[in-house]
Amino acid sequence: MEILDLAAVGGGLSVISWAYLLLGRGGFWRVPKPPAQGGGTGSSQGGVAVVVPARDEAAVIAQSVQSLVQQTFGGPLHIFVVDDGSSDETASVAREAAGRAGKADALTVTEGRPVPSGWSGKVWALEQGVERARELQPRFLLFTDADVVHAPESVATLVGQAERGGYDLASFMVKLRCQTPAEKLLIPAFVFFFFKLYPPTWIADARRDTAGAAGGCLLIRPEALERAGGLAAIRGEIIDDCALARAVKKTGGRVWLGLTPTTASIREYGSPAAIGRMISRTAFNQLQHSTLLLLGALAAMVATYLLPVALVASGRPLPTLLGTLAWGAMTAAYLPMVWFYGLAGWWALSLPLVALFYMGATVHSALQYWAGRGGEWKGRVQDRGREMAS
Repeated sequence: MEILDLAAVGGGLSVISWAYLLLGRGGFWRVPKPPAQGGGTGSSQGGVAVVVPARDEAAVIAQSVQSLVQQTFGGPLHIFVVDDGSSDETASVAREAAGRAGKADALTVTEGRPVPSGWSGKVWALEQGVERARELQPRFLLFTDADVVHAPESVATLVGQAERGGYDLASFMVKLRCQTPAEKLLIPAFVFFFFKLYPPTWIADARRDTAGAAGGCLLIRPEALERAGGLAAIRGEIIDDCALARAVKKTGGRVWLGLTPTTASIREYGSPAAIGRMISRTAFNQLQHSTLLLLGALAAMVATYLLPVALVASGRPLPTLLGTLAWGAMTAAYLPMVWFYGLAGWWALSLPLVALFYMGATVHSALQYWAGRGGEWKGRVQDRGREMAS
């Protein structure tokens, strides 16, 4: 009887948890409607300076640059690629791509300087791009990753959203590559979990402290960046996009985050291990390097995602019913993101298995940090508390 009661209590808590997530977490699970396309010209008060930090991106940067020089944006647009110590032909590939499009004069490639102590590599590359971009006195800065291929109207749409809504920072969570079996299983959940941490409706609400952004496609007003203390204010951050959004919101700026079906990352994650490394790079940093928060997060994941499955398999009527309700709510919450990625609805049933994988990646992130290899990415260890290595 004690086992039955304990299982029923656990089932009740799981149902309550999912009721809160569905009804009280800002509707994070709903796929946000894309903003109206275009609408931003910027021609009257300056254009857009695009800053692309790039380290060993020769395989993808050509498509990214071509998409940027072919934007329908009506105002001036110039691209600054910062070659961040690449060991491949990133810089020459970028130049050739702009040249083939007949837009060589729209691109400036800067050779990055060594990373100073206290700075993460990407933020330092962005800082150098901003230094060059200031010469043009742009109305907006666009920070974008070298693997992001922009739809023709991407910049105009993002500028239009910022202008219409009066936002100081507006960013798109771009559509991540979702083609291999590993990507189909694990990538939609990455966006689902991100929005659960940072509900877009809460981000846009000036009354709430919640602030988040997606660094793959992030538009910001230069004056808002200055009010926030510039990139120097987040120089040591490896989750730099959300840190920047927090800094902007804390200084009175308005922030918006949306989802785009047309601008996409072409970076391939062909295996679960590759996706695991991507998650592991920042997971323990997100938990503020706290062992207590790590244990709490793992316990919450077990109760929310794994316990319902165990209860369904328990064979006891009440726990089975409660587990079914919780798993049903979980599946319903995940379905919109699964459909957004063009997958069959049954993929939503895999969320407990996916959650188990993400738990493992989070533990790996902590182990990497404790071993002195936190935030490891492209040969750099970038998460050692206050000590940053180049």
